[in-house]
Amino acid sequence: MDLTWKPELLLASPLFESLRPVLRECPTAGFPGSPDLDALANKHGTQNANGTVITFAADDDSSRREPDSQYEVRVYRDGVVPTRRANWHDLFNALVWITFPRTKAELNRAHYREIMARRGGAGRDITRNDSGSRGTARDVLTLFDESGVIVACGESELSQMLLEFRWKQLFWSQRNRVQQAMRFFVFGHAILEKGLRPYKGLTAKALVLEVPIAYFLQPLEAQLAEVDAAASQYFCSVDALASTRSLSPLPLFGVPGWCPANENEFFYEDASVFRPGRIRSG
Repeated sequence: MDLTWKPELLLASPLFESLRPVLRECPTAGFPGSPDLDALANKHGTQNANGTVITFAADDDSSRREPDSQYEVRVYRDGVVPTRRANWHDLFNALVWITFPRTKAELNRAHYREIMARRGGAGRDITRNDSGSRGTARDVLTLFDESGVIVACGESELSQMLLEFRWKQLFWSQRNRVQQAMRFFVFGHAILEKGLRPYKGLTAKALVLEVPIAYFLQPLEAQLAEVDAAASQYFCSVDALASTRSLSPLPLFGVPGWCPANENEFFYEDASVFRPGRIRSG
């Protein structure tokens, strides 16, 4: 994909389906900047966990990256998300904030909680880098934030196939059922960035949410809002942050319709992509 700003190309790709509503509101000419993103966040009422409207502060020094812990504290306390100019990674982060505000706010709140717990309370220096003692909970949060995909599923049998890595059975043998009773919404902004130059082995980490079949009759905006609420609730749980293995690998281009090559059964014979794995229950 051409890496210049051409939103029509993103809108045409199923990998970017979760961003379609907000992409339609972005400027059609010129890479979206902080003023554009701030306007969208204000329009949609995008807030952090404290109720502060999110702003995407321009970061002119693209070579500087502040400590991870300081970044999360700044978002939580001030609602400020540092955003580099003409940077796809940061742009997708901003668009995900606007699309999934409740989940992004919960991830940030959980990061802040873990940072403060490891520092022994809010009285400690908030500017020092604690990256050497992140802990499992923050690893889970970061993994989903960067590489997550929300899977809405209306049939528990299909969910089980995904969790048990039965890729060919799921995506080929049950292809019609998957298209009718599953939706795959990419959340991770690193995965979205990689989607600009897609490759067969592109793999995300899936959070599978059970939904009623009536869910799929709703407009896309309503579907996104519903899974946003459910995902944010999921990450409120301590159990959700206990292990990175709580999120299942998902080879994205196995999803029916996401890649022309997967119209051929033999596409799913590539064991380097569609790997067998540990057997997990829901």
